[in-house]
Amino acid sequence: MSTTARAQAADVAVRIAQSLRDPEDIAASVTSRAAATLCYGLAGTALLHASLAAAEPGSAATAAAHWAAAARLMGNSPPDGIHTGPGALAASLIIGTGYLPANDPHNKLLPRATSWLSARAVALARHHRGPREQATPWAVYDAIKGLAGIGRVLLAAHHRGYRPEAEPGLHAALSTLTHMILTPHGTRPGWWLPAALHPPTVTIPPTGAATTGLAHGVAGPLALLATAHRAGHTLPGQRDAIHTAANWLLTWQTPERTWPPHISGDALDGTPPGTTALIRGRTTAWCYGTPGIATALANAGHALDLPTLNHTAAAAMTALATRPPDDWDIEGTALCHGSAGVLQSASRLTCQPVIDHIAPTTLATSVNSRPRGFLTGHAGTALALADLGDLLPRAMDHWDCLILLS
Repeated sequence: MSTTARAQAADVAVRIAQSLRDPEDIAASVTSRAAATLCYGLAGTALLHASLAAAEPGSAATAAAHWAAAARLMGNSPPDGIHTGPGALAASLIIGTGYLPANDPHNKLLPRATSWLSARAVALARHHRGPREQATPWAVYDAIKGLAGIGRVLLAAHHRGYRPEAEPGLHAALSTLTHMILTPHGTRPGWWLPAALHPPTVTIPPTGAATTGLAHGVAGPLALLATAHRAGHTLPGQRDAIHTAANWLLTWQTPERTWPPHISGDALDGTPPGTTALIRGRTTAWCYGTPGIATALANAGHALDLPTLNHTAAAAMTALATRPPDDWDIEGTALCHGSAGVLQSASRLTCQPVIDHIAPTTLATSVNSRPRGFLTGHAGTALALADLGDLLPRAMDHWDCLILLS
């Protein structure tokens, strides 16, 4: 990508950050329940400003104001993963302070934040091993509410030196996800869910489904297990679980080098891959599609020293570039459903053809985006553009670990 284009990405990222300075404006733009969250609100904008501290004067102070406002507005929000609820503020602090000086006062909050997330992981692990073990809901294992996302932040906290606080929850996350992957229900994998236990907004056939993608499917646990393995955090069976999940995803890759978002119970019971038993849906966004799945497979390839997985990941991403972005099933510029998630995934996989395809789309429309938060709005888009524009230092645990890309 040209120097001019990278400079433009940096400029747009800074302009977005400048438009997100006022915490009261952020809070007023969303519901009271969403105001403090990482997904939609102040925990997300605080992360953006903290990440830009080395590049933008005053960003550290702005981050502090946003964290303080998020803490005031959190109230009695129930525990709910790392993107909403108290875990959102904890995750934002743990990752965001990695971009700030070691003497920043927010570092004093990290033991408490880590302990909270660790306790949440232990509680979710108990749910999995309890009487409902036959069905492991998304909220127990996924990247948004569950152990894949929480575990990744605990891994970051462990790296930062908070081992006693992080260790119980990290162990619970790795052991539970390993057990889930290695414990199929007959012909159906451990993360298969009956139709009734899927969210009502998701259309699933009566035989239920197993989800593939990074946000809510097996690619999320795969990404955490592989990243932890590469960092030296391993448990009995973890390597086998990485291998099992990666091979399952390879089995269900389509001839077009994409993945269905869900595999129905009928298909899992023996209907040949590639038939109508595959459930249609998003295939090109970070949340369900090729970008997230390919990145998880690449991490698994590095963890297991299996170049075949890396080649599969690279080929799947490159195949996206053969289609114009207008044909992709993305919406807007955000990380979750939009172009920024594709851009950041392509950057992680060093897939220049996709970067060249999607960067102009992101640059052209991002400044007009209305949502403000990290996962679904302006803040996440700005972080992807700041990375593209070489504005951000390489922290030990980069901001995109919050979407399991690193």
